[in-house]
Amino acid sequence: MEHYKTLHVFQKYPNSGVFQLNLNRTSQRNALSRDFFTEFPIALQSLDQNPNASVIVLSGTGDHFCSGIDIKTLNSIANDSGDRGRSGERLRRDIKFLQDAITAIERCRKPVIAAIKGACIGGGIDIVTACDIRYCSEDAFFSVKEVDLGLTADLGTLQRLPGIVGFGNAMELALTGRRFSGQEAKEFGLVSQVFGSNEELDEGVKIIAEGIAAKSPLAVTGTKAVLLRSRESSLEQGLDYVATWNSSMLVSDDLMEAVSAHLQKRKPAFSKL
Repeated sequence: MEHYKTLHVFQKYPNSGVFQLNLNRTSQRNALSRDFFTEFPIALQSLDQNPNASVIVLSGTGDHFCSGIDIKTLNSIANDSGDRGRSGERLRRDIKFLQDAITAIERCRKPVIAAIKGACIGGGIDIVTACDIRYCSEDAFFSVKEVDLGLTADLGTLQRLPGIVGFGNAMELALTGRRFSGQEAKEFGLVSQVFGSNEELDEGVKIIAEGIAAKSPLAVTGTKAVLLRSRESSLEQGLDYVATWNSSMLVSDDLMEAVSAHLQKRKPAFSKL
């Protein structure tokens, strides 16, 4: 397994196909450093290409999920000087680099499940809104914090959050920067379930992740790909895309195995992808 400065990657449950990807800067409450933005897409690409990985659980080491972007990272971006046009062009490239690291979650074919405890602030919201499913513990709290730092959030929250919680709720959360609880996140639809403790969160997400990992990998990756494409498409375009997708993927060993297992009243066993 690769070694990273800001991440910890491991197979949490042997032979399950579930891999854990943890933000790992505990002393900084998992604030997002420059190294994180370099390492995160590399780690996701590695898991994407790992045939033993079927589902990725994304969490934070320690008491918090993520306290946002590291102030040192912000300072390094803000302190560029020189010709205004050229410094602006460099800044745009830099922002696109940071954005690309977050979008790597959507590029990853495998489902990414966010398991959120403690703080999920600023850049943490950017990350979880790019994840496929989100769960949290009762002690989790959230804030779209950028407005309080004199910033317009630019790593994906303003683009992804409205589709998850609704335009009006996203506007209110982004303009006020207010802190909201795990229970309120559930009411908004930002998380699918709130667990009573961190232990219950870990156990609940384990059961869900293992359940997904046991399904046909072709069906799971296809479902993620089609849903993400349909988000940006009209109904007609989305239907056309899934028809084209299934014309090449539908007739597979996975389909035959699923039907056989159902008829024989046994659990299916699918080949790795």
